[in-house]
Amino acid sequence: MDLRLPGFRGLLRRPRRLLAAGAAVVVLAGAGTWTAVASDDPPPVHRADRLMSMGGGVRLDTAYFTPGGTGRHPAVLLGHGFGGSKDDVRQQAEDLARDGYAVLTWSARGFGRSTGRIGLNDPRGEVADVSKLIDWLARQPQVLLDRPGDPRVGVAGASYGGAISLLAAGYDHRVDAIAPAITYWNLADALFPNGVFKKLWAGVFLNTGGGCARFEPELCRMYQRVAESGKPDAEARRMLQERSPSAVADRIRVPTLLVQGQSDSLFPLGQADAAERAIRANGAPVDVDWIAGGHDGGDLETGRVQARVTAWFDRYLKKDPGAGTGPAFRVTRTGGVDSTDGAALLRGASASTYPGLTSGQRTVALTGREQRFQNPAGANPPAVSSLPGLGGSGGSLAQLSALGVGVSLDFPGQYASFESTPIGSDLRITGSPTVTVHTTSTSDDAVLFAKLYDVGPGRARPVLPAQLVDPVRVTGAKAGKDVTLTLPAIDHEVQKGHRLRLVLASTDLGYASPAAPATYTVSLRSGLKVPTAPAVTTGAAPLPAWVWWLPAAGALIALALLLTARRRTAAPAPDPELADVPLQITGLSKRYAGAADRYAVRDVSFRVEQGQVLGLLGPNGAGKTTTLRMLMGLIRPDSGEIRVFGHAIRPGAPVLSRVGAFVEGAGFLPHLSGRENLELYWRATGRPPEDAHLDEALRIAGLGDALARAVRTYSQGMRQRLAIAQAMLGLPDLLILDEPTNGLDPPQIREMREVMIRYAAGGRTVIVSSHLLAEVEQSCTHLVVMDRGRLVQAGPVDEIVGSGDTLLVGTAVPLDEPVAEKVSALPGVASAVRTEAGLLVRLEPGGTAERLVVELVRLEVPVASVGPHRRLEDAFLTLIGGSA
Repeated sequence: MDLRLPGFRGLLRRPRRLLAAGAAVVVLAGAGTWTAVASDDPPPVHRADRLMSMGGGVRLDTAYFTPGGTGRHPAVLLGHGFGGSKDDVRQQAEDLARDGYAVLTWSARGFGRSTGRIGLNDPRGEVADVSKLIDWLARQPQVLLDRPGDPRVGVAGASYGGAISLLAAGYDHRVDAIAPAITYWNLADALFPNGVFKKLWAGVFLNTGGGCARFEPELCRMYQRVAESGKPDAEARRMLQERSPSAVADRIRVPTLLVQGQSDSLFPLGQADAAERAIRANGAPVDVDWIAGGHDGGDLETGRVQARVTAWFDRYLKKDPGAGTGPAFRVTRTGGVDSTDGAALLRGASASTYPGLTSGQRTVALTGREQRFQNPAGANPPAVSSLPGLGGSGGSLAQLSALGVGVSLDFPGQYASFESTPIGSDLRITGSPTVTVHTTSTSDDAVLFAKLYDVGPGRARPVLPAQLVDPVRVTGAKAGKDVTLTLPAIDHEVQKGHRLRLVLASTDLGYASPAAPATYTVSLRSGLKVPTAPAVTTGAAPLPAWVWWLPAAGALIALALLLTARRRTAAPAPDPELADVPLQITGLSKRYAGAADRYAVRDVSFRVEQGQVLGLLGPNGAGKTTTLRMLMGLIRPDSGEIRVFGHAIRPGAPVLSRVGAFVEGAGFLPHLSGRENLELYWRATGRPPEDAHLDEALRIAGLGDALARAVRTYSQGMRQRLAIAQAMLGLPDLLILDEPTNGLDPPQIREMREVMIRYAAGGRTVIVSSHLLAEVEQSCTHLVVMDRGRLVQAGPVDEIVGSGDTLLVGTAVPLDEPVAEKVSALPGVASAVRTEAGLLVRLEPGGTAERLVVELVRLEVPVASVGPHRRLEDAFLTLIGGSA
């Protein structure tokens, strides 16, 4: 189980001072340790780690990230999830810093290296800490101020970190925008929904936090009291409510982006709905985004969400009116399933206004007589809907449910069931269905668990959307009572011919039910009211981007050629001596934008011959991607020259037709077969069909019978191979592959290796950039190693790997220690150690393998083999000085 869920960025808003004015943040670690984080093109990010005193013996471990250069920037406070630390959000912080923000991350009380006890975002503890962090930001020279002591600041985070962003906005008036994700509005409602104790999630919280002793004593006592009784009391609700954003609902008046998960039995969609209604009532702009995943698993859509959060801050912190923040409401919908790896294919739907949870209600009639069922003694065995705590496993019930393969379990005699007739047309449920039932119990209280199943025709297994249930405690049930049940909010399509089934169960694994046995009697009082949100429309499955931009780009290129014809005549003439050389790079340099003395690539020269598979290696920031972009004519070098088959490379150079490239994957139409996608792509290029050499490219890619299948059924590995087959169309003489094995498992990586080797075997040339050193060692014939923009070494793989100072001497029989000692004493030998296979010999500077062999023969050592004892990884780390 992992409650940390890193993957979202966010910010804080304006709080009231919670401690005395004299309580200042004290930096305990001096100025901190400054480091630089770099990648191929973006400028570096500076980082400083500090321990800050919050008073009362509490110290927070913080990290401060700032962009390179000078000037002041808006600030972002980035919180982490429960059970995590500041390290979980490091990558997000670096990305935000590169986007022009000063970012402060911290480990909350009781987590990471921070001290103090966990207060579940106590206003007197964790929330007060955030105000002190804002005080500190206000004193930093890199931070933009709205006025003295008031930095331009936003707050973001997921789960626990999302709640602190909402609370900060309510308690500190200086917060300017927030972006909370998969979090709670009212923690009492989340853990005690409708008076029922969510026992498994509460236990997960306690154990993830490190046990009762790590929490504030009053929280520990509260948990023990509720866990023992199985029923939340008024004091427990009060304690959680005062730590909830809902406690300061009327004071949150800043632009808010609410990201909530559909696969989330901990903090369901209703939490974000309550937050939206309250914050919008205060007059603040609010957008809502329902993502596919959540605490129960599924796809967290990290990249898309982070891009939207950045745009949100660009609009409200950088005050950029052109920043596109997206629709007021967006929901991710499942548009199919990859049958090989089980991944959901996602599509977005949106509306210009947030529809809420009851928009476009339609009544669906349910049938069923009055029914009796039992609450068994000890509430055992319990029904199963979700399995809290397995959200990080990748195989959660909620994720399966999102794919239409839900798993649930109701025990006979422990539930009542009411069902509709088959639906006459497809029905999209978006929001919270409601139904009224009459309940009677032999006990004073009854606890019911309501769930709505999608039942397919025949023997299809019923699906419980997102594995969500609505628990409700019915007080005074002995006399009989009408109860309106509000089922969990979902976004789910019920197909034509399916039926809806309402189940009322007496038990559920995730919740505490009464231990005393009882008999419940229920009957219907209304039809099922289903919200359809008609204003929310699903976008059509997008065509690959090139389908739209290729014709326009062609027209623009043609116009540019006409306007610049004279200048283009001055381009360097082809070099006939290089006509058969796939690539020669000479003195290539590229500076970072706006930095006259900082180079992404500097004075790089190397040559690639026909039939080679060249591996381009280097750590982050080495300049690999920049070099490939210049090679493909996407950006211009500041100096130097690139020639492909003797022709100088310029944007749009005709010789680029002999170059195929796979950089970030291709966009395919999922309903078309692999072959149809490739044929469509080739037609869009306008080149003759016979020039595609489609069958040959497909044979090299090795897709076989899969070519006739729809792409939506492809595994990730098959999609990668189809994308590379697309790059091979026309059989380009030079093929460029950037990280072609990303996301592939070992068998798929092996297949990709064979594809590259087969392609080069025909006399063509492959350049591959990869971080998998062992794979490069097996598939590449030559290497170019770069570091910090410069060429470190180039040559055959065997030479680079074999240039080390350690040799493995294989012997026909095991050697005795005296023999090893004699070898150690030889001239040019630093040491010799016995191994099972012979000797491991490390040479001194100047020592050679040839001289060693002569000496070994003189000592009558039974030498069977001599070779370098070094992998490519060892050579690589030696060449770059361990900076990877």
